[in-house]
Amino acid sequence: MKAWGILAVSAMFALSSIGCRAEQANARAKWGICTSVDNGQKLKDAGYDYIEAGVQKFLVTQSDEAEFQKNLAAAKAGPLPVYACNSFIPAELKCVGPEANPAGVVAYAGTAFARAKQAGVKRIVFGSGKSRAIPEGFDRAKARQQFVDILRQMGPLAGENDVVVIIEPLNTKETNFINSVAEGAEIAKEANHPNICVLADFYHMALENESPDSIRQAGPMLKHCHIAEKENRLAPGTTAYDFTPYFKALKDIGYNGGISIEGRWNDFDAQLAGALKTMQTQWDAAK
Repeated sequence: MKAWGILAVSAMFALSSIGCRAEQANARAKWGICTSVDNGQKLKDAGYDYIEAGVQKFLVTQSDEAEFQKNLAAAKAGPLPVYACNSFIPAELKCVGPEANPAGVVAYAGTAFARAKQAGVKRIVFGSGKSRAIPEGFDRAKARQQFVDILRQMGPLAGENDVVVIIEPLNTKETNFINSVAEGAEIAKEANHPNICVLADFYHMALENESPDSIRQAGPMLKHCHIAEKENRLAPGTTAYDFTPYFKALKDIGYNGGISIEGRWNDFDAQLAGALKTMQTQWDAAK
């Protein structure tokens, strides 16, 4: 290659690298709330980016198409997108244990994913602590394999419908399986599909004393976040809880995905703007 060609390619590579760094440096999280589609205008007026609804209440996976279409019409008429859905698998539909029903779980998921695609939902949060809880005396290694097998079947279905399944680690008071971001990331890696990833919930991390370093270790596998204060799972700004260590970890991995408030409100309408301001101020302060 001629000298000028080498220089040109080098210059293009350098500009590309600078662009990547700039994109990461300017990455801004998207702010949302786990709430009903009916609250869309309130969230928009307060400055939020999206709504996180419920699979069972919004996608109504166990109901007929007509009921879903009503919800879909309401969402499309609303001012904000439904970016994510939680409350995924019903408690009675077991993922692990002697009563595990993998075929039923995957069929249910397939319907949820197809409806999510119609609604433009990009993230399905897989918490479902009762569904995935390991029964007392059941072999944990076998339960883990049952769960991974389900994820491996879900992955292609999620990909076909342009959604990502996000494993949500929960604290030990809510379930006895997948209680840390680190564990969730390991299982996502074992599932080995780009549409199976992991979530960081700062409330659960605080209760389990999990370091923000788990966020850094998860890296690009971390695709969604939940936020609430450690005390009584209150909305940000209620007791001045410091989220900057988590935000710093997110910035370190170039995160620009969603962060949804999932918690309790003393006064939803009155606290909306303040909660967002708290998050934005702490995000900017995280260095």
